[in-house]
Amino acid sequence: MEFLTALLVAYVAIVPVELPDKTFVATLVLSTRYRPLPTWLGVVAAFGVQCVIAVAFGALLTKLPTRPVQLVAALLFATGAFILARGAKKADAEEKEQEAEFEAKAVEPKRGWRAAAASFAVLFTAEWGDLSQLLLAGLVASGRPMLPTFLGGWLGLATVSGLAVLLGRWLLKRVKLSVIRYVGAGVCAVLAVVTLLSAL
Repeated sequence: MEFLTALLVAYVAIVPVELPDKTFVATLVLSTRYRPLPTWLGVVAAFGVQCVIAVAFGALLTKLPTRPVQLVAALLFATGAFILARGAKKADAEEKEQEAEFEAKAVEPKRGWRAAAASFAVLFTAEWGDLSQLLLAGLVASGRPMLPTFLGGWLGLATVSGLAVLLGRWLLKRVKLSVIRYVGAGVCAVLAVVTLLSAL
């Protein structure tokens, strides 16, 4: 039960945070330049590596005294809520800028493993220090088990990138990114409060 709960918490935390983020936009742009399947596989592989690093960093934090680590984790979640809420109004304008940025990185068409490798490289370099990494590290640091947190985060990122490949343009026309960011901010705020209460 604890395994499933931790997996679902990580999944629910990651999806609304990453749906209006550059992860979605980058995958959408790449899938218009390269074939969808190798694009998605490359992107998901990049997310897998980054999730491993984030969870490992969170595990290192658990070696420190418990209460300070939980307070830092609560601060990470609160910071995520603030960043998402503050940027919600500018989400649609930022999406256009990010789309232009990633279009410039994916000029030459590629196929097969080259498309997967190019997609891996673009996402791997773009996502360092991203909010999803901080959230996964914070979840592990606040006491959640590593494996289900990793799986939940990775599945969340795979879901977001899959939506970008399959339904990206359709979603952007019908769903306001600002609303999704406010939802993500709400999820982060709840995690911040729960973590703070457990620390106190």
